[in-house]
Amino acid sequence: MKYLVPVFMVLTMVACSSDKEYPAKDIQLVVNAQAGSGTDAINRQIAKLVETELGGEFYVVNKPGAADATGPNVVMSSKPDGYTIGNLNYGSVVNAVWEEIIPNYTMDNLNIFAMVSQENDALMVGKDSPYKTFDDLIKAAQNNPGKIRIGDQGIGSRVYLLTLRLEQKYGVKFNKISYKSSAAQREAILNKEIDGAITSLGDFNSLLTSGDSVGLVEFSAIQNKTYPKVPTAIALGLGEDFISGSFIIMAAPVETPQEIITKLENAFEKAVSSQEFIDWTVTTGITASFKKGEELKSFINNLQAQEFKYLDELKNNGVLK
Repeated sequence: MKYLVPVFMVLTMVACSSDKEYPAKDIQLVVNAQAGSGTDAINRQIAKLVETELGGEFYVVNKPGAADATGPNVVMSSKPDGYTIGNLNYGSVVNAVWEEIIPNYTMDNLNIFAMVSQENDALMVGKDSPYKTFDDLIKAAQNNPGKIRIGDQGIGSRVYLLTLRLEQKYGVKFNKISYKSSAAQREAILNKEIDGAITSLGDFNSLLTSGDSVGLVEFSAIQNKTYPKVPTAIALGLGEDFISGSFIIMAAPVETPQEIITKLENAFEKAVSSQEFIDWTVTTGITASFKKGEELKSFINNLQAQEFKYLDELKNNGVLK
């Protein structure tokens, strides 16, 4: 005599089995930057550690382009089964959304589940600079309107918006000069084309290590262990509005089952807090930083609100189209 198992029991058994087996195959990690870039290196390092915690392997697919939105857009359109995840950074959360660079590109199409690192911006000067402290440079800017040359990375870029906030706070006007990359900023510092440059400390690591450049402030709340002599924005009293930089945040397609998201979230949290990852970040100048849930959601919402305000002002003033 045959016994029939009710359909609902079969579905329950399959669901439980699927949950226990995840990950049953390799997971695609979509990186929104070129192979060999800093973003790529961070993703590969954290993925290696997550593999141990999760019990599965990742394979990296690099998808740069469209203001860092190409990679996340691939994730948005992928099957929500836990086998495709990807990273977000400042460009994909701010510029790509504000510019509406890809139709229907929105954070609502993603389940954003973990921040793993932050790389804060900093203000650097050359070794022979007369400005030995952040206060020295600000006072010089106040006494010489439009004369202090600060290198940014293009109108509307993250560091350009940070420079605007500094101008507004201190009532100064810098001579803002745009460069296409941190490499070009480094050359400008060495050639004394500019008085200061704003990008991450990690981008200036070679000059900071050689002594050809000095950091006056890092726009962070946490003291950078790689550069302990560079004061934070909070230590200098600038306030949380002056915390600025890029980051690596992990996301999956929005309809990915919560059981899978929880597994990924837990695995990434353990990897980020591991001594191996923390030791690795010290060698690169970035900071291990884990956020999830409402804290992460608030971080993104507050960042967008702040940056969109400045971008809107630039557009209304005809600076940006």
